[in-house]
Amino acid sequence: MEKVITIDGPAGVGKSTTAKGVAEALQWQYIDTGAMYRAMALAATQAGIDPSNGEEVLPVLERTDIELYPTLPVRIKLNGSEVTKEIRSAEVSEASSKISVHGFVRRKLVELQQELGRKQPSVLEGRDTGTVVFPNAGLKIFLDASVEERAARRLRDYRKAGKEIALEKIVEELRIRDQRDRTRKESPLVPADDAVILMTDGMSLCEQIDKVMMIVRERFGIGDHS
Repeated sequence: MEKVITIDGPAGVGKSTTAKGVAEALQWQYIDTGAMYRAMALAATQAGIDPSNGEEVLPVLERTDIELYPTLPVRIKLNGSEVTKEIRSAEVSEASSKISVHGFVRRKLVELQQELGRKQPSVLEGRDTGTVVFPNAGLKIFLDASVEERAARRLRDYRKAGKEIALEKIVEELRIRDQRDRTRKESPLVPADDAVILMTDGMSLCEQIDKVMMIVRERFGIGDHS
């Protein structure tokens, strides 16, 4: 059994916050796979190319170097320059969803994720960490929630950041993102056959972390979260 916990699920379900909380409680390294795709998307936007166009993306990928530092907080570098803040923009988020459909992008980044995860006990979060990146992980969690629940969470995050956006617009964006993620040919968003599926509607993020930690304790006999 690999000392790896994978946490997958759709956009807006709280994967990052949950994975960070679990990694912190266990003192394991945290691998934010989404940050890697965002960094690649940033490289594409900086190059002024369409992230949906594989022929344009491939040469950019070949000259792109991505370094992830799996600490808390996570840091990431793109071609030697720190881009931890830059990758969190809405533009990069949208571009990362488009660029992640390319098989050659996913294969390169999966290799980097596996290399990091084999160095020490790890918590990974993403969309295919339990199905593709670490299919032999000791524990696989699939977080899910209704699109309405996820949109409401996103709205709260936007308001905390001082941004105002219509709830209906967030719902529509999530539906489009879900469709893209679930139907892509390369590593579609699906639960692993042996994943623990956790529906999180009505849960706070603290309750979500507590629930996952309860499953971790049962599986590994370790960890505590208060």
